[in-house]
Amino acid sequence: MYIGRVYRVIDMVKWTRFETFWFIFIIIIWVCAYYFLDLHWLRIPWTPMALIGTAVAFVIGFQNNAVYGRIWEARKIWGGIVNTSRTFGVFVQDMLSDEHTEESVSEEIIAEEVKVLTYRHIAWMTALRYAMRSKKLWETTSSHKTNTEWGIRPPEKDSPLEEELKPYLSKSDLEHVLSKDNHQTALLYLQSHHIRKLKDKGIIWEFSFLELEGLIKELFTLQGQTERIKNFPYPRQYASLNHYFMWLLLLLLPMALIPQFMDIGKGFADNYPILGQIFIWFTVPIYSAVAWMFHTMERIGRTGENPFEGTSNDVPISTIARGIEIDLRQNLGEVKDEIPPQFGTDLNVQW
Repeated sequence: MYIGRVYRVIDMVKWTRFETFWFIFIIIIWVCAYYFLDLHWLRIPWTPMALIGTAVAFVIGFQNNAVYGRIWEARKIWGGIVNTSRTFGVFVQDMLSDEHTEESVSEEIIAEEVKVLTYRHIAWMTALRYAMRSKKLWETTSSHKTNTEWGIRPPEKDSPLEEELKPYLSKSDLEHVLSKDNHQTALLYLQSHHIRKLKDKGIIWEFSFLELEGLIKELFTLQGQTERIKNFPYPRQYASLNHYFMWLLLLLLPMALIPQFMDIGKGFADNYPILGQIFIWFTVPIYSAVAWMFHTMERIGRTGENPFEGTSNDVPISTIARGIEIDLRQNLGEVKDEIPPQFGTDLNVQW
């Protein structure tokens, strides 16, 4: 997630420079054809161009609105993960006791069980964010040259999942989780089985067991919701139409714009012959600006289609997960030196 006030102009120029060069090349070819080959007869009236432009604007607006809906839904889901995680942490600490056990259980054993459940929950969040950062076929934004050249990447790309899970799981649990395709689901199964065993021992009361199982159910729901966004792309038929309609507009626009500038130049050619003759070349900056605007709006929509891909416009799930971890471990009584620090920012991008 970009946390600067606005993107700098120089960053936007660098981000769109390849397309801008193409627009300038296209319009120069058209202007040269009109200027040197005298193609004055090749023109398109403004009425059909206005209809095409309006249609493209509506389609791009629909795309951007739908994409923002995906981003906002993803953020709300992870907001739910934050709230449910905090609730789980406090419930585990308060609901584990020896009040209903047949034999007395030491506070050290209770504290260890609390720690195991809490750490396993942190492992679940870690596995979930790694799953969200995995690469899908339709996620191509992060591999675009103008994105890779910044040299920034989410922390999930720098360390394997196994290494990240080791501090939170026992060896047997780690082997079990890594043997499954869906690591985060395996962790919630382990949590539920562990809670059931604690209930059988009397460390968790029956009512408390139901409350904790309800939280496990809520975590499954939130996990399914975030996986739904990850595994279901923005419909490709709409994305394809956006792309083709936009380029149709940009390729036809010179045949309406250049004749218009030619007519304007002829209007004052008698008084200003040189300006009237070269006025057609003013089409180059005007067309480039219009083409850049339409293309950039469409591209911004594409960059937000996948809110977990690992770009500067993503939901900052790494930061969110680490923030929850810090909260849970601080409330376990761990000191600051034992807790990993929050992830930093790269070029005003928060992961």
